[in-house]
Amino acid sequence: MTQLSPLVRPIFENNLRRNSGEPEFHQAMREVFESVSLAIEKHPHYADNSILERICEPERQIIFRVPWVDDAGRTQINRGFRVQFNSALGPYKGGLRFHPSVTLGTIKFLGFEQIFKNSLTGMPIGGAKGGSDFDPKGKSNAEIMRFCQSFMTELAGHIGQYTDVPAGDIGVGQREIGYLFGQYKRITNSYESGVLTGKGLTWGGSLVRTEATGFGTVFFAEEMLRSAGKGLEGKKVIVSGSGNVALFAMEKVAQLGGTVVACSDSSGVVYDSEGLDIELLIHTKNEQRGRLSDYARARGSRSEYRDAARVWDIAAETRVDVALPCATQNELMADDARTLIRSGVIAVAEGANMPSTPDAIRQFRQAGVLFAPGKAANAGGVATSALEMQQNASRDSWTFEHTEERLALIMRSIHDRCAETAEEYGRPGDYVLGANIAGFTRVADAMIALGVI
Repeated sequence: MTQLSPLVRPIFENNLRRNSGEPEFHQAMREVFESVSLAIEKHPHYADNSILERICEPERQIIFRVPWVDDAGRTQINRGFRVQFNSALGPYKGGLRFHPSVTLGTIKFLGFEQIFKNSLTGMPIGGAKGGSDFDPKGKSNAEIMRFCQSFMTELAGHIGQYTDVPAGDIGVGQREIGYLFGQYKRITNSYESGVLTGKGLTWGGSLVRTEATGFGTVFFAEEMLRSAGKGLEGKKVIVSGSGNVALFAMEKVAQLGGTVVACSDSSGVVYDSEGLDIELLIHTKNEQRGRLSDYARARGSRSEYRDAARVWDIAAETRVDVALPCATQNELMADDARTLIRSGVIAVAEGANMPSTPDAIRQFRQAGVLFAPGKAANAGGVATSALEMQQNASRDSWTFEHTEERLALIMRSIHDRCAETAEEYGRPGDYVLGANIAGFTRVADAMIALGVI
């Protein structure tokens, strides 16, 4: 593990003590600290006013009980979270995750990453994250509605279009956003459409929002490849996950001439050496709410479904040019990275939040693989959420083409900002360093300007 600079090590160690039992938050902090020490060496004023200490401490952490009644009439209890991390650039912005694995440490790591991701977009939005250990899987629509109404009853007093604007994440799609927004509207007696993003198109949502994170990840990957004189056309791609991020990343890869040969879900992997049928896959997952095994049955002999397999192992059997981890945190480990490198991978772009372990990232960087961290590569989702906020504020609705053009421009700008920052600090092509420093300096400059608050 890389040794931290003496400039930042005491701050990091103090944060470990103050946030014990939160390994994902520690991991996210360490990656930022390793890069930011170079910025502090070059610009010592960032060491003043305890900027690093303040940026690691959330401005507000809200933990609350969420009681709800299931279809059998039994009262169930879940825990809700909202960590409002930093508002130096604008109102807090970040998704809500409903999944049984959610803990305060999970939400803090996601919120910390969100600060820098939102900063990189260039949009006036701060960083936050929230969620619950509630699992929507296997629940009826009525149960999900009752849970969302209870969750929003507590959360409503802490959010607003100029305060905190939540969105969706794992387990929170348009259905959940609808129930949450309906309860917020009921409580406040106002149609404040800018308070949540990811809404339905008929009630304040934005075209491209569903596709934005996946599309944006591929736009970033294409920019990385272009900077190296290459492109996605003709490239073999594997993707982890098969939720919205993965599905629409695959769709954009296909549009740009690449071939997706494998993807995964929590049960297994589907592999097709000639390329997956993306249209059928999206229909199976989004329209039928099916599994990859259902897709494989519909596809017939052209696809192979492997129960309980790992998608990265496909790289041991076939050439892989580009990998897009789009499932969840710490899913791509050092051994997986080595398998991909032996397979000939030239670029990795993270569609999920922190899906690669530190050792995996180190393998990619040492091998000269183009590597885009999630805070840069998957910023398209929150960028388009900010575009949804713009449309809500102006009572306007943009076309799909116009919104996608804005997204592509934002992702190109993020790529260029990361690349130029890495160049400035003597690390050309190091998108991890570029993303961390570019994201940090914009927030730090705003914090300094606003004083000690």
